[in-house]
Amino acid sequence: MSAGEATLRLDLWLYRTRFFKTRTLATAFAANRRVRIGRNGATRRTKNGAVQVHAGDVLTFGQEQRIITLKVLAMPIRRGSAIEAQACYQPQEETHV
Repeated sequence: MSAGEATLRLDLWLYRTRFFKTRTLATAFAANRRVRIGRNGATRRTKNGAVQVHAGDVLTFGQEQRIITLKVLAMPIRRGSAIEAQACYQPQEETHV
């Protein structure tokens, strides 16, 4: 794997980008098949938090009466500020349920 192909576990990515307050919550969310990952034209539901996320992946999941779709831009090295977290993804669309 080259430096340009960095990956990160889904639960860790969701936690570090501040979608969940704890990694445990992010892991449980992913384990319940609540996240879809789109890569290379194929979309699949997650089976657990250990699924690897790549830059360029499109994640879709529901949270608090809304459906979030975003493109992964980077792998955060830590759980930093909200500004650091937002630099790791680009919102694609958001719909309210």
